[in-house]
Amino acid sequence: MLSTALVALDATIIATASATIADELGAFEQVPWLFSSYLLAQAVSTPLAGRLSDIVGRKRLILAGVGFFFLGSVLCGAAWSMGAMVAGRVLQGLGAGAVMPVSQTIAADIYTLEERARVQGYLASVWAISSVVGPTLGGVFTEFVSWRWIFLVNIPLCALAAWMLVRRYHESPLDGDREPIDHRGAVLLAGGSALLLLGLLEGGSSWAWVSVPSVTVLALAGALLLVFVRHVRRVAHPILDLGLLRRRVIGVATAISLVVGMVVLGLATYVPIYAQGVLGVGPLMAGFALAAMMVGWPLSASNAGRFYLRLGFRLTAIIGSTLVVAGTASSLLLGESSPLVAVMGTTFLVGTGMGLTAVPTLIAAQSSVDHTIRGAVTGINIFARSLGSAVGVAVCGAIVNARATTGPDGMPSGPDLMAAIHLVFVVVAVCGGVIALLAFFLPADRQAARDRRAAVRAVD
Repeated sequence: MLSTALVALDATIIATASATIADELGAFEQVPWLFSSYLLAQAVSTPLAGRLSDIVGRKRLILAGVGFFFLGSVLCGAAWSMGAMVAGRVLQGLGAGAVMPVSQTIAADIYTLEERARVQGYLASVWAISSVVGPTLGGVFTEFVSWRWIFLVNIPLCALAAWMLVRRYHESPLDGDREPIDHRGAVLLAGGSALLLLGLLEGGSSWAWVSVPSVTVLALAGALLLVFVRHVRRVAHPILDLGLLRRRVIGVATAISLVVGMVVLGLATYVPIYAQGVLGVGPLMAGFALAAMMVGWPLSASNAGRFYLRLGFRLTAIIGSTLVVAGTASSLLLGESSPLVAVMGTTFLVGTGMGLTAVPTLIAAQSSVDHTIRGAVTGINIFARSLGSAVGVAVCGAIVNARATTGPDGMPSGPDLMAAIHLVFVVVAVCGGVIALLAFFLPADRQAARDRRAAVRAVD
């Protein structure tokens, strides 16, 4: 939870300080790279870190992640130019890409199936708290101290997290000989993923979709990923075994995670814009409208174990995705005079559904494999969510940019804003329906849940 808090806080705390940072470092046009560089590095390192934790051990990888985050925080806090700041953000992103999958894999390793949902709820609660605390801390540091403390505050947190891991986390030694690391596959996957995400994040903003930079970046991404696919078929120990996706539970869980990323980023990006630009509320109340989703998620995630132990993973995911459909469909009823409580109810419903969908499907995928490839499965799942987030940003951004005008502050505005936001909600609602459809393709496991429950009763 301490390691996850580093990532969760950094995802929100910088938002309120970006303008001040750009003003002091004198490179306002590079502000988007404060976010894009971090997201790219995190997404690219996630599947690699997950798989490497299977090979060299979880403890080494999560400590490496905390170490990268520490170095990045020091560099950002001492940044003398925007270039140094972006370099620090890349290091932080690499650290976050290791912390996220490995922390969740550790939870799967050391807790039983009965306990795992509650633990995942604890990890989700870190994100819920950070979604409220992060922007507040960022504003306080920027206004009353210095924006540099946004990053320097990570230093004692990194030290505390590393100390706890070294002192308290005792990992069992790996059995047998260590597998060789597929360096070529790692380079191809990292390069192709980075270019693909770069094209999705920057297309329509830094350059037009139909332009030489966009076509070049996406074409190179496609070429590298195609070479990667051919490569993994020929090596005995690939950095990422795509054959795992042919297992039904892993393939469906990964697809659900991809679409979950689209829904979450679509709402996280445009609910505050809708609340401020259409309903006319302030930034604080707009933040509360979104925070309701972050509250519903850990509440339901921590109780998901009661559902999947009794009903099975498939039926639990169906119930959760039904709530997601209800929440995303209710967003279509929001208009120019909707009360803010209606927006909060919508996002809370979506968050509650996500806790019963995203968490059980991840646990189902982790439970379907043994310890030696559990990190790889977790990394694939989290990478899919990052990729879905990038796709969601690209699709929703293209819709809003085509319908609404951009104000001096870079925010969408104008009389067509409500129409543009409504189309975003349509996309989100369609994605909610896709999640519900995918949940039905999970393997039926209700009888297995009954057998597990009977075995527990027999032991008692």
